[in-house]
Amino acid sequence: MTTILQINSAACSQGAQSTLLADELTAKLQQANPGAKVVVRNLLADDLSHLDDATLGAFFTPAVQRTAEQAAINAKSEALINELQAADIVVIAAPLYNFGISSQLKTYFDWIARAGITFHYTATGPEGLVKGKRVFVVSARGGKYAGTPNDLQTPYLTTFLGFLGMTDVNFIYAEDLNLGPDAASVALASAREAIAAA
Repeated sequence: MTTILQINSAACSQGAQSTLLADELTAKLQQANPGAKVVVRNLLADDLSHLDDATLGAFFTPAVQRTAEQAAINAKSEALINELQAADIVVIAAPLYNFGISSQLKTYFDWIARAGITFHYTATGPEGLVKGKRVFVVSARGGKYAGTPNDLQTPYLTTFLGFLGMTDVNFIYAEDLNLGPDAASVALASAREAIAAA
């Protein structure tokens, strides 16, 4: 059975265009994969802590030496990783904030980027251990950024996901959303055409 993991990373709980379009893409993918299981990870609700002494201590302390608090932190990280590893298709709703990704998504990445678990180092360089995934990134933007030097999000996501082993990454953009109703209508229509073709 196909498992689709949708990761919502908008900083607002309601009405985020990236989330709404990701919902549409997930529904389309579910229709194309009858019986598919859908798992939705809402990073705003998860409220993962930013990396700090406690989190890093839990990650780098050997399992037999961890305190109860460290064990709980590590278990949370491993649950997120297991959820990702179990997915066949990953849909990431990633609005463009200040040329990059939301702090929620960055924190999630910090919790799943674990040496020896999701990647490891070899004599020829790092190797990602999260493989065999088809990934879609749905990015909503107020202006036009794709293909310009100001789009720092696309290369970052491509690099990070590839580092973990996810190299089949497809981007769907809804741009110019803040340039008025007509521009927003065109942007959403273009994004929906890409979703239909996914």
